[in-house]
Amino acid sequence: MNQSTADPRRSAFDILVRIERERTFAEPLIDRELSGGALKGPDRGLLTELVYGVLRRTATLDYLVDLFCATRAAKLERSVLILLRLGLYQIFFLDRIPVSAAVNETVTLAREKSPRASGLVNAVLRRSDRERSSIAWPDRVRDPAGYLALRHSHPRWIVEGWIAQLGFEEAEALAEVMAAPPPLTLRVNTLRTSREAYLELLREAGTEAEPTRHSPHGIRILSRTAVPALPGFGEGLVIVQDESSQLASLLLEPRSGERVLDACASPGGKATHLAQIMADKGEVIAWDVSEKKLSPIAENARRLGIGIIRPAMADARNPEQNAAPFDRILVDAPCSALGVLRRTPEGKWWKTPDDVARLAQSQCRILAGAASLLKPGGTLLYSTCSTTTDENESIIEDFLSRRADFMLEDLNYLFPGLSECITDRGMFRSWPHRHGMDGFFAARLRRA
Repeated sequence: MNQSTADPRRSAFDILVRIERERTFAEPLIDRELSGGALKGPDRGLLTELVYGVLRRTATLDYLVDLFCATRAAKLERSVLILLRLGLYQIFFLDRIPVSAAVNETVTLAREKSPRASGLVNAVLRRSDRERSSIAWPDRVRDPAGYLALRHSHPRWIVEGWIAQLGFEEAEALAEVMAAPPPLTLRVNTLRTSREAYLELLREAGTEAEPTRHSPHGIRILSRTAVPALPGFGEGLVIVQDESSQLASLLLEPRSGERVLDACASPGGKATHLAQIMADKGEVIAWDVSEKKLSPIAENARRLGIGIIRPAMADARNPEQNAAPFDRILVDAPCSALGVLRRTPEGKWWKTPDDVARLAQSQCRILAGAASLLKPGGTLLYSTCSTTTDENESIIEDFLSRRADFMLEDLNYLFPGLSECITDRGMFRSWPHRHGMDGFFAARLRRA
């Protein structure tokens, strides 16, 4: 794109159209657009805000379309609906953009992308601003799930699950957090520096940051920062990893010299953390079922200067039984990812309840397969970034009912400092609205 014609709204529209058409994720499309260098300064931030904002708020925006447009959102041409979403998002969620600018810029874009609909776009946007005080949401008492689903923009079935687990008040707090931008959290590579030393580097660079509450290796970035521009990022001083994800490796407690399996390892965040905790001594076997997903594991290990990780293509559901047994095994099973919806908001509109049932079947097989490779007396940690019980507690209960040679270890006893994140049954559960990190589950098992 020519720099003189670069427009963050046009770029956002094009990206949103591709996401709708191809079911591709936003991050690589945004990265590709920004790497071209046509957008400068605040326009780069506006592009990211518009794309992720529309994806997070899709249900709310479509509800507004239904209120202010004679044609319901589901009946509109896709390009027209995306134009309306972009305009409505700026009007209702971006206070720093004047309404007049939001309307005029969206209408100008409509004349380029869908000329026949420019009048409709203009009319709907102006009416929405004029009548915003009359917006009626579903009644929170008579239809609590409907209220949360539209007010905070999540699929109804997901919200119903949160209400069943947490009750309405907590479900509302969770829904609100899940519709907001996620925190940027780093893990310090203690093989090359310390958390204190890296915090000092951030201070010198003018980047506001604070240590994480529970992970001794974590830092939360508080100011807007491009990850590649972080001090020492290219040299492997840090890696992006949420605090909840960091805690998985810490809960497994690998030791130097041990043989450890990460059964579902890509892109390598937890595998490299295991190696880091082991002081890069011993062996970490990092499996993935896809050969192309092994490259990120190897690349992260290279950048962080880690030498003990061995990526290998393997399926934990059907592992070879002639391999040497492992001292410790991490099973971070593929899941519905309902605990990280704010990181990939486009994904929440593609998921269904059937996905949870299908994934649970696979998770049972992965856990059973990986457990068969554990040494007697060895430790296994099962984890997911899902909020559902079907993918978490139910998986553990089913496994223990079949394997009398395994026992559930009580994390309350082993990690008293994490008590606020540990259930009465001794399993780890973090919630974004309670603990400030991603939704995450972990249970630790020991083989007799």
